[in-house]
Amino acid sequence: MIYLITGSNGLLGQKLLKKLKDFNFEVIATSKGKNRNFDSESYTYESLDITDKDEVNRVLNLYKPNVIFNTAAMTNVDLCEDEMDNCDKLNTFSVAYLADAALSIDAHLIHISTDFIFDGKKDLYSEEDPPNPLSYYGKSKLEAEKLLYNHNCNWSILRTIVIYGVGKKLNKSNIVLWAKDQLENHNQIKIIDDEFRAPTFAEDLAQACINTALKKEYGIFHVSGKELMSIYEIVESIANFYNFDKSLIKRIKSKELNQKAKRPKKTSFNLLKAKNTLDYSPKSFLESLEIIHKQLKNN
Repeated sequence: MIYLITGSNGLLGQKLLKKLKDFNFEVIATSKGKNRNFDSESYTYESLDITDKDEVNRVLNLYKPNVIFNTAAMTNVDLCEDEMDNCDKLNTFSVAYLADAALSIDAHLIHISTDFIFDGKKDLYSEEDPPNPLSYYGKSKLEAEKLLYNHNCNWSILRTIVIYGVGKKLNKSNIVLWAKDQLENHNQIKIIDDEFRAPTFAEDLAQACINTALKKEYGIFHVSGKELMSIYEIVESIANFYNFDKSLIKRIKSKELNQKAKRPKKTSFNLLKAKNTLDYSPKSFLESLEIIHKQLKNN
């Protein structure tokens, strides 16, 4: 079996690479630019811009992977409002190129999508609930999903919520690492308490991706953490875990941030399908913090 990862320099891409080391598979890691990853003797690295159709066709026809994990995306929600063309290229058009190439080589395309395709007006979203994105980012990810619904390639969509974890040389931080760094350095931070998410541990999502491939499961799956928390509660939990000074955390409302993109107030997933079909078993937020603490000490 040959597995190919797009966005291998990112957090989820790195976790997939680490987990796939345990299997006797050939692994092709791809990202735009230089490899920023670990242990490069365990996989082949190929620079790939997935917004370039010719590049996608060249690389996929060169390696002919059985499975493609598409973890690459433009995820800065406010930037997507400012750079709609770039957002379309990375989040939508590239998926069409990957799907076409996957069909031509009979590969299974496993694509990562987002809770932001929903408007946040429901308590618990199932895979069948109608989308209603509030931001251009959400719209671009929904367009990619629609493209796959109508495509003849073998595809799976894993929707997720606020990925966090430890990575190396990441382009961007995540809620856990950012909050820990700020509080550790005694910086006062303003955190919204009126938006709620079920944050997803990157290791859990990576395992769900691999299980999707191994089981050859197709369709849409909701894969996230199992605990719904306000953003404030997420940061408060980090402060409690490390015994940081909680007086540094100032509660604010989302409207005070004046963010360009509108965000859903509350997103959490019904995980029953993923649990039953993919053997998905997410860790608690506290369990994940303990793992992250050990990883940071080892690094």
